[in-house]
This record gives sequence, structure tokens and C-alpha cells, in this order.
Amino acid sequence: MEHPVLARVVEALRPVRGLVALVLGGSRARGTAGPASDYDLGLYYEPDAPLDVAALQAAIAPLVDEPSSTVTRLGEWGPWINGGGWLTIEGVEVDLLYRDLGRVREVITEARQGRFSMNYQPGHPHGFSSVIWMGEVATCRPLLDASGRIAELKNETSPFPEPLRDALIARFGWEVGFAIENAELAARRAEQMHIAGCAYRALSCVAQVLFALNGRYLINEKGALTEASTYPLTLEGLTRTQAEIWRDIGNADHASALRRLHAVSDALRALVEKAGSRWISSS
Repeated sequence: MEHPVLARVVEALRPVRGLVALVLGGSRARGTAGPASDYDLGLYYEPDAPLDVAALQAAIAPLVDEPSSTVTRLGEWGPWINGGGWLTIEGVEVDLLYRDLGRVREVITEARQGRFSMNYQPGHPHGFSSVIWMGEVATCRPLLDASGRIAELKNETSPFPEPLRDALIARFGWEVGFAIENAELAARRAEQMHIAGCAYRALSCVAQVLFALNGRYLINEKGALTEASTYPLTLEGLTRTQAEIWRDIGNADHASALRRLHAVSDALRALVEKAGSRWISSS
């Protein structure tokens, strides 16, 4: 049973001009939430009739615990997380995220043909993949969708497109090895911060490949590798190895961290080849 706060938010936002659909996303929609998980709500609008943010602010104001709660203008958080709100309602953390349906449709059309982009976005150290928008549609639970536009887009996300699967594996499989090679260069100069950054890139790319192999959409890099370790196609001991890599880096045992990263890369390559997917070498 969902928290009663959701029903209050839905009723409050229902009349907001420009709101085409309101969905529950994130871990709450995927069924992976913990007791402390917040509620992520996606607010979808058409580009020729955008959200009336002033009306949104007025509608949400009576519900929030803090009068100064953040509700942004469209585009305020950048082109990929183009605004929203950080709210607390009856002690429950609720995040609002704006989504332009025109751009979401374009992303889904491109992704179905195996084309996607990786983009800089604060809060996403791995980068913001355009496929996240497709994954959000695939995994969300509509709370308001009177026009059926989210339901229509959901049909475009399942089954997981084979061209997208191949493109993700090729792009990120290559980057695993490339990131490790860069970490090796940094290790010659004992540049621990750069080694850690390269290790993060490599492990995030491992998660991307494992999600794609299993036909899953990766919509949040936080916890992605741990989740990927539970999938049918995965690497044995992945969670333990990840922890050992970070322990080695913290102890400045760069040689050991690199050996473990290479072992992960080799095991991933073997898994991909066994699954009959394409892998592009970084050498």
C-alpha cells in the first residue's frame, strides 16, 4: 500500500495547467525501496503547453512541512534534469522531476534504433544517459495519465530493444578497459584521486553492460552495481570484489586494485561473448 501522502499530492496537482501525466518513479515504482527511500514523482508536460510552475507552487504550498521548500522554474537544473522540487510532506521526502514529453519521445525513438547520448549533469558522476528517460517511462507507475500518453510510451519500451542492448554493450564494454588503462597511467604517479575516478568509471560501465545484457534499464547509478549482481547474467562475487577494490584504493594499494579491475573486465568480456553479444576492444 502506498503512503497516503501520494493521494494528497495527486489531488493537489491534478488541476495544474500543463500537467499531462504524473507518475511514481524510482525505487518505489520498481519495488526496490528501503524504509528511508523517498518518493520520486515525474511531472510530464507537452513542449507547446508547458507546466504552469506558479500554479504548481501554489498547489503544493499547503501540503509541505517547510514553507521554503524548493520548487524550481523549468530548466533550472539543466537540460537533462530540467527542474522540479525537493519537498517534505508529513515527514515524507517527495521529489518532483519535470519531464518534457517531446524530448522523451525523441529519446525513445532514437534509443529503439540503438542511438543514445551520455551527458554531463550535476549529481551524476557517471554522466546522464539519455536512456534514463526511456527507463523512467518503462519502470514508472502512472498516478495521473488521463490522455494515456505514458501508457502509449510504455508500449515503446518493452521488450528491451535489441539495437539498444547491442549499442550499450559495445559503448560501455569498451570504456571499462579504457578507464582501467587510464587508471594504470595515474598509478605510475600515485595520483589516487584520478585512480579512484577511473575505477568509478570502469565499475559504472560494468553496471551498464550487465543491465543491458539482462534487458534492464539503468536509471540511477547509485546502487546499480549491487543491483546488477542479483541478475541472472552477472559476475560471481561482484559485490565483494567492488568492496575490495575500494578498500585497496583507500589503502593506496593501487596494484591490487588494478588487478581486481582487470579480473572484472576479463570476466565481463567472457560473459558478453558467452551471451553472443558484440564487444569492441579498447586496444
